[in-house]
Amino acid sequence: MNFIRKMSTNVAKYRYNHTMYRIRDPKASLKFYTEILGMRLFDEHHSEEAKFSLYFLGYEDPASDGLVRLARQGLLELTHNHGTENDASFAYNTGNGDQGGYGHIAITVDDLTAACARFDKFGVKFVKRPEEGRMRHIAFIADPDGYRVEILENPMLQS
Repeated sequence: MNFIRKMSTNVAKYRYNHTMYRIRDPKASLKFYTEILGMRLFDEHHSEEAKFSLYFLGYEDPASDGLVRLARQGLLELTHNHGTENDASFAYNTGNGDQGGYGHIAITVDDLTAACARFDKFGVKFVKRPEEGRMRHIAFIADPDGYRVEILENPMLQS
């Protein structure tokens, strides 16, 4: 009785592909992640029957040129359930309220001061500015749904 088939997998081949956020308004979220944070929209899927849309964003990486979505690493999936954009009072639990739980994603930039000035220009909501608190080397901003994005300066990105 050979009902159980021996399965094998190689964890050395596992890769982190994406994190998913549920969003209320895709226009606002796509603008935030593409125009303000500089991500690229790599793929999207729309299901009118199931009433949802998926958007996959990330950063250009020479090592990922020409790769399909499932072969890329570090993507952000935005999931929009159709109709939520029409309800101004609708909000998702971002995991950062009184109960806590979730944390944030992190983006590295070439110049933290210049990036924060750029975010100010776009009217981005700050959760924490570099000059606030003891941790002067980071900032936290909020996306249109209130998900937190940590901003870190990476000296290796400087010219």
